[in-house]
Amino acid sequence: MNSRRERVDRRLAAILAADVAGYSRLMGEDEEGTHAALTALRREVSDPKIAEHRGRIVKTTGDGLLVEFASVVDAVRCAVELQREMALRNDSVEKEHRIEFRIGINLGDIIIDEHDIYGDGVNVAARLEALAEPGGICVSRVVRDQVRDKVDFGFEDLGEQQVKNIARPVRVHRVRIHDAFAGLVAAARPEPAPLAVPEKPSLAVLPFQNMTGDAEQDYFVDGIVEEITTAISRLLWLFVIARNSSFTYKGRAVDVKQVARDWGVRYVLEGSVRKEANRVRITGQLIDTANGAHIWADRFDGAIDDIFELQNQVASSGVGAIEPKLRLSEIERATRKPTESLDAYDLYLRAVAEYYKLNSENYRAAIQLATRALESDSSYGPAAALISWCRAIQRSHGWAQFSAEVVAETARLAKQAIVTGRDDPDTLWMAGYAVAMFAGEHATSGSAIDRALMLNPNSAHAWWAYGMLQCVLNRPDPAIDALWRAMRLSPLDPFAYRVSAALAWAHMLAGRHEEAMEWVDRALGEQPRYFVAIRSKVALCGHLGRIEEGRK
Repeated sequence: MNSRRERVDRRLAAILAADVAGYSRLMGEDEEGTHAALTALRREVSDPKIAEHRGRIVKTTGDGLLVEFASVVDAVRCAVELQREMALRNDSVEKEHRIEFRIGINLGDIIIDEHDIYGDGVNVAARLEALAEPGGICVSRVVRDQVRDKVDFGFEDLGEQQVKNIARPVRVHRVRIHDAFAGLVAAARPEPAPLAVPEKPSLAVLPFQNMTGDAEQDYFVDGIVEEITTAISRLLWLFVIARNSSFTYKGRAVDVKQVARDWGVRYVLEGSVRKEANRVRITGQLIDTANGAHIWADRFDGAIDDIFELQNQVASSGVGAIEPKLRLSEIERATRKPTESLDAYDLYLRAVAEYYKLNSENYRAAIQLATRALESDSSYGPAAALISWCRAIQRSHGWAQFSAEVVAETARLAKQAIVTGRDDPDTLWMAGYAVAMFAGEHATSGSAIDRALMLNPNSAHAWWAYGMLQCVLNRPDPAIDALWRAMRLSPLDPFAYRVSAALAWAHMLAGRHEEAMEWVDRALGEQPRYFVAIRSKVALCGHLGRIEEGRK
């Protein structure tokens, strides 16, 4: 029997795959209207654009297109112009009723059939399309390399992605769609007046990018954002945009300056989620919308086996790290503000800026500024708490000797702060600590600090205050647990040396003097002038028989 091998027709081509985001939902809401709209879009937008860029429509499905181009530059330019036209058409349409394309482009070897094309070149384009956001374009690395010097817009590297039915990871790049549009959409309508940024620091948590390659993981990604938004909302000194509002940006390329205009916010938190095998990596970054500066960035790695625990970890650790960074950023902003426009909040921030310097003169200045804030607003709990807290630090450092009248006044201010600031975690932990030091009322102190932790369980400073109170009560084990939590929540906190010194005290109470010495040395390495740590080291040298070192 003779056998013959049929010749397979192959060629190198640029493949564009597109589909309609949310097609099933749109059809479910209005089948006839969606079909008619898609037919009109093909007739008026996609088919003319493809023909203009010398593309060949291989096939269409209810919600998608597969197009072949001889030139990869033509394919990318066609995609950008198509998305630009769609953005203009959608500009006056409510988001839930918009028809938006997702586009993927690859350059590779294809097999040509009479009415179709096949091969990895096509499969990769389809996977890239699935990774694209609604209104977005994802391309393979070879496409980016071929066109980046021939187009006037940039690309964002999304890293290697493991996609379905492709053995090797695919390096994915996203077209910077706002660069490509170059303000065309904005020019089509009058620019609305930007919302005023409130005096209170303001933040929006944007939907995180799902970089897992699996749309079914959206619930996990969205869950992380909800956890973080809820946790940050507990910080009452922050104005946080509600989740339902910030999620209107889901699936859209975001310009942080536009977010600032839309919502009147000073800061934006954005991030992404990647998955490789059974591991997940979550990244986050905090951006100042005024200048685009990155205030904080971090990543979190974990196993996907327990995704809800990982969500909690990201929310807890992320907020614990973000809070001090936001505080410092706000302090810098307040100190640049003209003195004639100060109110109680700005005076308070200036006081905090002085307190951060750990110097006796600066602490006197902090108390003076906080006193002015309290004169401006007698019910301003944070200012009353800061005065009592600074005096507690002055006493522990030996910077001031207080009369009985000042001690009584400080205890009164701390108790006043607990009442007027009962919903502010920072006010409660500062005032709670001061009540213990100046009034010896440990039950009142514990109640205030417990409430601070109930309001914001991610407050590293409140956990420190809780640990210190446990040391005062000679309970080293719960103290150590609380102090470890404080350190995990904010390892880069400017006051981390206080946690190290407190851990030294707790270990000393537990009789673990060598371990206590390690912690006290760490505290002094971070802040050599911290008198509390120096005093602890003297005591530890006595316990360990290092008398000469103790004298020094």
